[in-house]
Amino acid sequence: MADDQLVDVTVTADDADWLAEFTRRLVNEKLAACGNLIPGVRSVYRWEGQIHDDQQTLVILHTRAALVPAIIERANAEHPDTTPQVIAVPVVDAHPGYQQWVIDSTS
Repeated sequence: MADDQLVDVTVTADDADWLAEFTRRLVNEKLAACGNLIPGVRSVYRWEGQIHDDQQTLVILHTRAALVPAIIERANAEHPDTTPQVIAVPVVDAHPGYQQWVIDSTS
């Protein structure tokens, strides 16, 4: 994947305010062009042998593939969970103007 390939990175957290501030820091530091926060995500998952059913907030970060390692590193250092959900998905296609805006807004 090319360094300027667009990716969407999703991160979940129990605390919506924490996730909004985390997103704000990533945008401020040009690790992401923007983040779309989606509250009220219901997550059902197995953790440490038990099934959990929790309300979380999800952010979709719009960024470049080259910046994903730095976002994962930041999540490892700052996220309240010991194993945060951080997933990067390649963007197959995008509006050319939006794609350029993401590239110009990140470094």
